[in-house]
Amino acid sequence: MAPTLDTVFAALADPTRRAILSMLLEDDMAVTDVAEPFEMSLAAISKHLGVLTAAGLITQEKRGRVKWCKLEPDAMKGASVWMQGFGQFEPVNLDAFEAFLEREFSDPEP
Repeated sequence: MAPTLDTVFAALADPTRRAILSMLLEDDMAVTDVAEPFEMSLAAISKHLGVLTAAGLITQEKRGRVKWCKLEPDAMKGASVWMQGFGQFEPVNLDAFEAFLEREFSDPEP
């Protein structure tokens, strides 16, 4: 069953999950690498990853003994189309969105 629009927006509502998506813009990551910058347990990160997976925003696969996460950017198309239906929003430019996420979640330089 395909994720609903509510599921996608609920997944995007949490700042930790948005930060995870931003990290996955660069490349696939092992779950332990995803968890490293956060001050929470691996179990808590796994719950966030479960929400993102249920929303279709990421996929997870086992490679050997390591579980990897991969961004599925097409999963946001439904949300983009929905917002565009109001005529108040311009089409989402994924390059601009990626740049925004990088600015929003990058470490401030000293």
